[in-house]
Amino acid sequence: MDPKDKAKGLPLTSGVYLMKDKDGTVIYVGKAVSLRKRVQSYFRQRKTMSKTDLLVENIADIDYIDTDSEAEALILEASLIKKYDPKFNVELRDDKSFPLIQIT
Repeated sequence: MDPKDKAKGLPLTSGVYLMKDKDGTVIYVGKAVSLRKRVQSYFRQRKTMSKTDLLVENIADIDYIDTDSEAEALILEASLIKKYDPKFNVELRDDKSFPLIQIT
């Protein structure tokens, strides 16, 4: 099923969604109060090319996990990002770097 069409059938409940490429690799993990509304928002046309457009071009499938609350979705999202390390997620990555302070 086309990912855009699949998005139309997602529930209006909170949860986490996993976007996959043609090889089945998770390329993005996100959370939503309304899975359907949030995932459909990716497929709206934009005036300029963006990182989101690049993501959308690579989506072959979408999976989701319902949650009972936004808090549960937030925790699950962070856990899945750590597990799959999706190439389009950047904010929750643990890059193992530490800030340095130089004393002069």
